[in-house]
Amino acid sequence: MIRIAIVVGSTRPHRRTAVTAAWVAEVAGHHPAVAASEAAFEVVDLAGFGLGVLDEPAPALFGDYRHPHTNRWARTVASFDGFVFVTPEYNHSAPAALKNAIDFLFAEWNNKAAGFVSHGVHGGVRAVEHLRQVMTEVQVANVRTQVALSAFTDFEITDPAEPGVIAPGPHQEPTLVELLDEVIAWSGALRTLRHQMAAA
Repeated sequence: MIRIAIVVGSTRPHRRTAVTAAWVAEVAGHHPAVAASEAAFEVVDLAGFGLGVLDEPAPALFGDYRHPHTNRWARTVASFDGFVFVTPEYNHSAPAALKNAIDFLFAEWNNKAAGFVSHGVHGGVRAVEHLRQVMTEVQVANVRTQVALSAFTDFEITDPAEPGVIAPGPHQEPTLVELLDEVIAWSGALRTLRHQMAAA
């Protein structure tokens, strides 16, 4: 079975990202590949790992992790074949917590697939543009389809300090399903590649 993490890419209290990730998980739960037991999705919340700012003495490339929080994060990432990153846009980029979490590891990311669901005033598209470059460097293949949720049209927000209620436009769910299709397909193909490389 292909295992895909839905990564909550913000650790801020009252995160709209958590609301968005719950919607992604709900849609993913109805995917035909899930019904056929070919794929499984799991929400992975960065806020639950206590990573702090990168504090490993050796570069992640060497895999010499010294801290319990890093090893726990490494085991979690290693257990998945692909990822759907759910991210807000902060100051034209992705949250520092998400970039930091990516930087903690290297081999655990390699030869896997990722898709992106973003949200923000401008749909979070600039955050994803940065994340695509970052993920490419850790050998994660990025699928083309992206879901970009507008704070103005895809959420019902009465208090800017609160996450509000997600209310995606009619085109958003079909786009998300297309993204999930791609992540499942690419994750399966890259898992085969990883197994071939491990056996070589």
